[in-house]
Amino acid sequence: MGEAQTGWMFDVFVSFRTEDTGKNFTDHLYTALDQKGIVTFRHDALERGKPISTEILKTIRESRFSIVVFSRSYACSNRCLDELVGILECMKSKGQTVFPVFYDVDPSDVRKQKGCFEKALCEHVQFMDKVESWRAALKEAANLSGWDLKNKFESKVIQEIAERIFNQLSQEVSSALTDLVGIDSLVKEMNMYLDTGVDDVRITGICGEKGIGKTTIAQAVFDSLSVRFDGSSFLANIKEVSEKQGLVPLQEQLISEILMARNMKIRNVHRGVNTIRNSLCRKKILLVLDGVDRLEQLENLAGNRNWFGAGSRIIITTGDENLLIRYGVDRKYRAAELNHDDALRLFCWKAFKQGRPPEDYAGLCNLVLDHAKGVPSALEALGSFLFGRSLPEWQGAVDRLAQVPCTWDYLK
Repeated sequence: MGEAQTGWMFDVFVSFRTEDTGKNFTDHLYTALDQKGIVTFRHDALERGKPISTEILKTIRESRFSIVVFSRSYACSNRCLDELVGILECMKSKGQTVFPVFYDVDPSDVRKQKGCFEKALCEHVQFMDKVESWRAALKEAANLSGWDLKNKFESKVIQEIAERIFNQLSQEVSSALTDLVGIDSLVKEMNMYLDTGVDDVRITGICGEKGIGKTTIAQAVFDSLSVRFDGSSFLANIKEVSEKQGLVPLQEQLISEILMARNMKIRNVHRGVNTIRNSLCRKKILLVLDGVDRLEQLENLAGNRNWFGAGSRIIITTGDENLLIRYGVDRKYRAAELNHDDALRLFCWKAFKQGRPPEDYAGLCNLVLDHAKGVPSALEALGSFLFGRSLPEWQGAVDRLAQVPCTWDYLK
């Protein structure tokens, strides 16, 4: 993924002692998070005694989760201890979620600063003014819910951590999408149809005009259901990608995401068809094909139900309802314009970062809504454009809108 799933700069920040876990546990953890599309900040080792940089503190503040890997020499590093203090401050001030991991150390030794932790703190003579805050941070972090690796397989714990964060991110993204754009009822209806526990392969389509919110609906359903499948893939903007690069990169992405295999290379479309069919025919998968405009795309990415294992679900978004009929979907859903209340809420979140307009702007907001006609992409574009602008600037923009036709071709 190119950006964090939650609107933060990063999904995860990891605080660890390079000498203890940088080439084993933490490196494997980074890989597991990356394979799930979780954006994790990775910083190179800093020299012992080097103070924490303002850039690292900024990164901590911009991360949704922090994982603190306590190891035998963690407290020997004043940088690690400063990171821990910054992480706990973000937990209190920004709602960051913090998970401790105890690697080859007893949680009680961290909590009470005994053993190697006591020895390390006593050696920080030049930082005596910080030691008390470090002790308080160690105690607080050790009391949080996390993972103790004692008598456990590292690979299993790493998988648990990655799954926990992925699931929470998915829930947050799905909740934000449905709350923001008023699509909750349609998402629930689709979820009920798709998540039945029945072992048939079900294919659904979402159709509607450009910018109406088809992708948003598919993303919300994908986020809420993907953890229940052996693998999942969201192929976005298929029309644009296939026109510029052909179908092979999309086939490579599909297989790589579902099998969690890096650097998947396919020679040609025909080979890609065979690889998809042979690799996924026994896997229960969730696949979204977004922005489809030609039958050829469907035939080479999901040509037949028997390409996928029992219980698989496929979601297609397109502006061409006839294409869904020709392909033979089991059920179609039509994305519709937002009603006035949902349109106002979406627009205001983009324009004011809140759900309702300031009193002075209410009349102008209604004029913008009249022009956008409930089209989500139009509301988002106009709200983002007007964000932070003065009342006279708003008035000028609304006057200009009144002179142009209500077309959103630029959103296509």
